[in-house]
Amino acid sequence: MPRLFTGLEIPAEIGQTLSNLRGGLPGARWIDPENYHVTLRFIGDIDGVAANEIASLLVRINRKPFEVALQACRVSREKAARGGRLGGAEPPLIELQAELERLMQRIGLDPEGRKFTPHVTLARLRDASNQDVADYLSVRGYFPTRVFTASRFVLFSSRASTGGGPYVVEDAYALSA
Repeated sequence: MPRLFTGLEIPAEIGQTLSNLRGGLPGARWIDPENYHVTLRFIGDIDGVAANEIASLLVRINRKPFEVALQACRVSREKAARGGRLGGAEPPLIELQAELERLMQRIGLDPEGRKFTPHVTLARLRDASNQDVADYLSVRGYFPTRVFTASRFVLFSSRASTGGGPYVVEDAYALSA
């Protein structure tokens, strides 16, 4: 039973820039750069029939490529170091995520339980103190904005784990309207 989610891949050169933010935070479990992505919709553990239905629905999405700007670094309430906060939450990104949400609900999945906040997770934090986080952010909380064009979104799978990959691209869907 695959664990699925949709997302945007992060170009390798931007992943390399983000990977420079690794280290210097006790209690952080760093995500490997090849697993950096922007999650659009977490789907969860799905049987093969549902996975095929989802894959066939995603083909129907007809949107144009759009630019994504990554900027800043912060820590979320879920205790994850999130780099590459997406500046301004560009309307095409929000619209794509909303369409994915509608499609997933149409096939009977529960609505996503939290508000969509586009980000790239760099690390998961277990035992990091508030002071450690503040110290880290004071040194590494800023990095120059990086922009890339999202020309496709993908259906990822992962093994059941505590997160962080490895992730496999099961299928890719061009943004080419």
